[in-house]
Amino acid sequence: MRYRTLGRTGIQVSPYALGALMFATAVGNPDPHDSIRVIHKALDAGINLVDTADAYGDSEEVVGRALRGRRDNVVLATKFGRPAGDDPNQQGTSRRWIMTAVENSLRRLQTDHIDLYQIHRPDPSTDLEETLSALTDLIRGGKVRAIGTSGLPPSDIIEAQWVAERRGLSRFSTEQPAYSLLSRGIEREVLPVAQRYGLGTLVWGPLAQGLLTGRVRKGGSNDLSRARFFKHLNDERRLDVVEQLIPLAAEAGLPMTHLAMAFTIAHPGVTSALLGARTESQLDDLLAGVDVTLTDDLLDRIDKIVPPGTDVGTLDQTYQPAALLDPALRRRPVTDRSAG
Repeated sequence: MRYRTLGRTGIQVSPYALGALMFATAVGNPDPHDSIRVIHKALDAGINLVDTADAYGDSEEVVGRALRGRRDNVVLATKFGRPAGDDPNQQGTSRRWIMTAVENSLRRLQTDHIDLYQIHRPDPSTDLEETLSALTDLIRGGKVRAIGTSGLPPSDIIEAQWVAERRGLSRFSTEQPAYSLLSRGIEREVLPVAQRYGLGTLVWGPLAQGLLTGRVRKGGSNDLSRARFFKHLNDERRLDVVEQLIPLAAEAGLPMTHLAMAFTIAHPGVTSALLGARTESQLDDLLAGVDVTLTDDLLDRIDKIVPPGTDVGTLDQTYQPAALLDPALRRRPVTDRSAG
């Protein structure tokens, strides 16, 4: 395993990292002992970054149990910000919630510090200075080593860097966006901005939540239980592209999973890609492709199918800013509109 530096933190991480959503017993593997075996196998193979979140059910507890006796050799990342209960203050990025959320995560993870503490989704209702001030205190107090974001628009990434510099606060060291053969939009601005400011990037969804495994086919009998939760699995535009990528992978002599994973870590702006393996067999398949390198010719052919900087359809779980979700924010009142 060849390691990469995580932004400017000096922390060395593996190009494949382990995403822990599928270790939550309610949404992923119902057997925590099996999940612990998967985590141990990943660590034994050289993966040293494990990423979870307080919103992933009991994932933090499972990860904490798995890391007993191995904590010092793991770069442990978790996230906060998504609702953790019915109380409206048990979410977001306010100082009030951050100070509570970090203690909850430390307890569940059975550790005294978090290597990378990330905002799970942007929180427009909270001033960035408020958030960075609280996170800076956690770093100075030794509870957190580095801080990052997930799904932050490029303009907010830049603003956060400016706020940190002006106020003498710790700056975000990482960003965690969605990235795959089907979701290349971050190549347009997010990755160049991250490179400009020296941010490490941990990309999630490299297999497009199952679409790039080769098992989800157009007109096939796909997993309808998953399709209920992930509408993009039925997106004809995305399925059409998958049908073009499958023969390309076959011609290159690669499983679809290896093509998809190798593509994500080929970009110079990407530090690590998160594996969402739920079982040992899934992990074995992905680890077998860790040394796969795509040729320039193959990357050129991919570019013709999915042009750089473009997204095919919309991934369900990507962050959508309020300006897109709320029509009132992009339409003038009727009385202000010209009659033309």
